[in-house]
Amino acid sequence: MIKSSLSDVIDANGNVVEMLRNSRVGMYVYPVVAPEFTNWRDEQRAWRESAVLFDQSHHMDEVIVEGPQAAEFLEYVGINSFANFDLNRAKHFVPVTPAGHVIGDMIIFRERQDKFILVGRAPTANWVLFQQAIGKWNVRLHRDPRSPSRPDGKAVYRTHYRFQIQGPDAPKIFEKMNGGPVSDIKFFHVDWINVGSKRVQALRHGMAGAPGLEIWGPHADLEYVRSVILESAREAGVDLHQVGSRAYSTNTLESGWIPSPLPGIYTGDGMMKEYRDWLGADSYEATGAIGGSFVSSNIEDYYVNPFELGYGFYIGWKSDFIGKPALEKLKDAKNRKKVTFEWNAEDVVKVIASAFQPGQDHYKWIDFPQPNYASTSADMVMHDGKMVGMSMFNGYSYNERCMLSLGVVDADIQEGDVLTMIWGEPNGGSQKTSTERHKQAEIRVRVSPTPYAAEARQNYAESWRTKRAG
Repeated sequence: MIKSSLSDVIDANGNVVEMLRNSRVGMYVYPVVAPEFTNWRDEQRAWRESAVLFDQSHHMDEVIVEGPQAAEFLEYVGINSFANFDLNRAKHFVPVTPAGHVIGDMIIFRERQDKFILVGRAPTANWVLFQQAIGKWNVRLHRDPRSPSRPDGKAVYRTHYRFQIQGPDAPKIFEKMNGGPVSDIKFFHVDWINVGSKRVQALRHGMAGAPGLEIWGPHADLEYVRSVILESAREAGVDLHQVGSRAYSTNTLESGWIPSPLPGIYTGDGMMKEYRDWLGADSYEATGAIGGSFVSSNIEDYYVNPFELGYGFYIGWKSDFIGKPALEKLKDAKNRKKVTFEWNAEDVVKVIASAFQPGQDHYKWIDFPQPNYASTSADMVMHDGKMVGMSMFNGYSYNERCMLSLGVVDADIQEGDVLTMIWGEPNGGSQKTSTERHKQAEIRVRVSPTPYAAEARQNYAESWRTKRAG
C-alpha cells in the first residue's frame, strides 16, 4: 500500500515509539554550510572572545503570514499574547496541541500590521499551514522550506539570506559596515542598518550569551552582504570567525534553548487525528528519529509542555488559543523544569576509551562536538534507581571544556545534585543508520544552571532563557 500520510505510516508500523526509534532517516544534517571554516574549537571560542558569523540561511523553514486576520490567526495558533507585539518586534512563537503538548517553536517577526515572518524548524511550520488549511481565516501563507540536507552539488535558493554576527567585538563590525555608529537596538527589537550599499533589517539577538545582531534580506544579496561583513571585520581589526555547521549547533548549550523536543502530535483524536491524516508520509514527523536510552511504550512520555521548557510566563491568558484549557490545568501542577547537565569528565573519557580496546564491546561513541544521533534525543537521568529526568540535547563546549546537555528534571531536583545519565541505547542499539552496535554506560551529571554560560545569565534581557523555575 502506498503511504500518503503520517497516519498511514503509523498504521503500517503499529507502535509509534518503535517506528521513530528505528527510523532510517540518518543523521540530522545542518545543510549547505561548510562543516568547519577553521576548526570547530576556535569557532566556538570566537563567540566568547572576539566575533563570529553564523550563516543561518539554510537550516530553517520560513513561513510568511499576511492578510487582514494574520495577527488574530497567529494568536489563536500559538500560546503567545500579541497585546504588546508592535511593528519591528520579534517573539519566540510556541504552539501546543489541544492537550497542551509543545509542537515546536519558531521566531516570529512583525513586519507590518498584517504581515509576519516565522523562522524555525518544520514542526511548527507544518502546524501553522494545517491550521490555515482547516480554518476560515482571511490570511495568505507562503512557505519556503529549509534547504535539502544533501543537495549533492545542486544549486540551492531561498527567499532570504539570514546572517548573525555576535561576540564581544561584534559592535566594531556593525559600525564599519553601517558607515557609522549603530543605534542601540533593544533585545528582540528590529531596526534598519546599512550593510555597504544595502539597507537591511537587524534583530537584536544573542544565541551563545554574547551581544549580536541577526540580519536578513533577499537571497540574491547573500554573497554581497557576506563579503561586506568580512571586509568590515578586517577593516575593524576584528578576528571574525565564520562558524561551520559542526560548531553552530552547539551554541545553544551555553544559552539554554532546547531546539528539538519531540512534537506532541502522535496521539489525540479530533483535530489531532485530522492533522496526522493531513501530514505527508515524507514529513519531518513521519521520518524523524528518537535516539537515546529512554524507551517507553507510550509516546506521550516523550512530550513536554511549555512550563517544563520555561515558556509559561509569556502565555497570553487573556486570549483564546489552541490548548488553553489544558494549560490552565497544567499551570499549577508540579511540572518538571529545564536544566543543564554537566557531564563528569572521567566518565566521558571512560566511554571514549572503550573504543580503543580491540575485541571488547564498547560504549556508544560520543561524537565531537555534537553527539546527537537522532532528530530528538531522550536519555534517562536517574537517582537511586528512579528516572527523575531526561537529557534532550547534548554537545561539547570548548569554552567550558566539558560535555553539556539540556533537559528536564522533576521539580524537587536541585542545582548541584549529582545524578546518573544512561548513555546509549538498550539491547545493543536500534536500527537507526546513525547508531553502531554498542553497550550502555553510566555517566554522572551535575545539575547546573540554565543558561550555563555566566555571560548569558548576566546579560540576556529578561526572557525564557533567564526565567528560573520556582
